[in-house]
Amino acid sequence: MSHSVLQETLESKTAFIFPGQGSQTVGMGKDLVATSPAAKAIFDRADAHLGFSLSELAFEGPADVLEDTYNAQPALLTHGIALLEALKERAAADGVGIEPIMTAGHSLGEFTALVASGVLDFDEALTLVRERGRLMKAAGTERPGGMAAVLGLSDEQLEEVVAAASSEGIVNIANANCPGQTVISGEVAALLRAMDLAKEAGARRVARLGVSIASHSPLMAEVSQQLGVLIGNIALREPQVPIVGNTTGEVITTVAGIREELAHHVERPVNWTKSVRTMVDAGVTTFIELGAGNVLGGLIKRIDRDVKTVGFRDLFPEQVTA
Repeated sequence: MSHSVLQETLESKTAFIFPGQGSQTVGMGKDLVATSPAAKAIFDRADAHLGFSLSELAFEGPADVLEDTYNAQPALLTHGIALLEALKERAAADGVGIEPIMTAGHSLGEFTALVASGVLDFDEALTLVRERGRLMKAAGTERPGGMAAVLGLSDEQLEEVVAAASSEGIVNIANANCPGQTVISGEVAALLRAMDLAKEAGARRVARLGVSIASHSPLMAEVSQQLGVLIGNIALREPQVPIVGNTTGEVITTVAGIREELAHHVERPVNWTKSVRTMVDAGVTTFIELGAGNVLGGLIKRIDRDVKTVGFRDLFPEQVTA
């Protein structure tokens, strides 16, 4: 990105956004650390803190090991902060300021946003998401569940579907990603019933996701309690940049608000549609996605066609991978 385009992008009313699990890909960060000392320092710091080569796993795979939630969560956090530091490095070299008016992340990405806003130290966040991944994996083993994407139904239709399928067990709306694209989550029998009912209701597409964990559902209640103890021992700091929370879709500006948001984060739904609309209503005109790909940018364009979305390929066009 040229100096003038970078300056124009960063001087607009920006929000930094960070993707969640599922956006990881083998090779992420490899080209970045070869050209950015700031990004390399973040990956080196993660390797030292975790006691194994997370960078090698992110850069070389294998994919199935990277996709394990225990590894994917710290890898995504590290990659997101590495991209942020590389962007700061490039902006400083060009004499361009970076002052986002808001930040947000989708599910796991919210923890990356907390680091970006100064609420959490990077090392603290690494410890937290590594444990989050471990607990979620254990919960998925003890109480297997699943998730499925549903396209083409209204919120009201899908609420009726999950209500009807609840006779088979726990199932609920987990991610309101954008109008007409929602993820449901829950126990396998109830999930399968909901998938059938969604098809009968006229869904354009229903696809089971490749996970055995029912994220953002009551199956994660015990994980929430255990994470709550860990978070309670961390001295959170006031956000330097306001955060828009997943569970409420509202702006958070205090430590008390952050604690309330995180208390049930893993078991309550992600309302990404409302989060984006809140940011747009607050004046955000440009969303900068710091992650591998443009998953969130695509969702945002379905929520509001008038805003601008920028991804790593726009910021770092010389990179083959993020």
